[in-house]
Amino acid sequence: MPDQAPRRRRYAIVGTGSRAEMFVRSLLAHPDHAELVAFADVNQARMDTHNAWLAGAGAATVPTYPASDFSNMLDKERVDVALVTSVDRTHDGYIVAALQAGCDVVTEKPMTTDVPRCQRILDAVARTGRQVTVAFNYRYNPLHEKVREVLASGEIGEIGSVHFEWLLDVRHGADYFRRWHRDKANSGGLMVHKASHHFDLVNWWLGAAPVDVMAYGRLFFYGEAGQRHGYARDYARAHGSAEADSDPFAIDLAANPHLRALYLDAEAEDGYHRDQNVFAPGVTIEDDMAVLARYTNGATMTYHLTAYSPWEGYRVMFNGSRGRLELHVMENDFVSPAGAKGLKGAVHGVEAAVEEGSARIAVHPFWERPREVPVPGHTREGHGGADARMTAVLFGGEIDPMGRGASARDGALALLTGLAANRSFETGQPVRVADLLTADLLHLD
Repeated sequence: MPDQAPRRRRYAIVGTGSRAEMFVRSLLAHPDHAELVAFADVNQARMDTHNAWLAGAGAATVPTYPASDFSNMLDKERVDVALVTSVDRTHDGYIVAALQAGCDVVTEKPMTTDVPRCQRILDAVARTGRQVTVAFNYRYNPLHEKVREVLASGEIGEIGSVHFEWLLDVRHGADYFRRWHRDKANSGGLMVHKASHHFDLVNWWLGAAPVDVMAYGRLFFYGEAGQRHGYARDYARAHGSAEADSDPFAIDLAANPHLRALYLDAEAEDGYHRDQNVFAPGVTIEDDMAVLARYTNGATMTYHLTAYSPWEGYRVMFNGSRGRLELHVMENDFVSPAGAKGLKGAVHGVEAAVEEGSARIAVHPFWERPREVPVPGHTREGHGGADARMTAVLFGGEIDPMGRGASARDGALALLTGLAANRSFETGQPVRVADLLTADLLHLD
């Protein structure tokens, strides 16, 4: 008797902002393995917008549920996997409810925003035996895969130290200060929301876990600091403000149909403004951060995140016992004035054709000429091609020989590096990562 085809897994998405779009498209692209069966959100207009997009693409619309009815939705729609793309501080509630209902979970990074929420998720995973996968798409970038391959080959020997610099430009970086991320209570700050990507990469590249973290951070450029730099304009949000018309830091929601439908037209339900003034009061996150970390294999990392750079990209250097590996990525070489509004005011510079980028991996062995490492498959689309590669594994059943999938433990280790950095910001002291949890569920000792 021939083998039966595996049953399609039933997915429901909670949180229907812009990040959910990528997951919706990806689920539709893998109909043999995945089926989208429901949306949940606090805002009906946003769910209706996603259903309208589904209908426009010739796909079936799905039932919608208020977020407060999440558990009932899981049962009624016979959900196998909950996809969590809501505001970061709400992740843990949906993750734990889904696990207790017998579902697996795929969650956007960061897994959550603080230590108690992290502990709650880890406890629920241990109690239920269900699986949490954190969508660390940067693991799937061909550049990052190649770095792991070279390091694992031993070509540069044992790793002694890592230097990692990440630059967010004045379009992409500014976007964290326009929206809910500007409040650390919502996002955990950039050490958690953005840098968890980077801390996870280092953990994955080194095959190690963080032990101690020392960090300094401050709000230097955005928020009310903009007054002393001469950039501040007197408006609360851009829509309807004449002051915002000439502000290169403002975003024009009305100019982009997607952003208008998801946010501007949905404001009446929850009052959320996606286009706040980046220099207005109320910013509680940092924009300039420096971190020193030590890992279980003895390696150290120096890390710096700048959220107000003229260009966007990152540089990672590994110093080993047999040489050095360098990764240089320029995602865009400047911010085009033509790309400062609308959708181009919210995303990477790839949207503006006049902006150029480049990527290079080089190995510098002792006593030899350096060599460049070719990287097939890298593009400027979808985080260097990572989104499509990740969702092929998550939803398409593709085999993952590189072990790119990130578990709840991986999500916690990346998160705890950032949370330790946040605590160090406050205390001025080094923080032992294992001390953050009430029980060593991560086995760091």
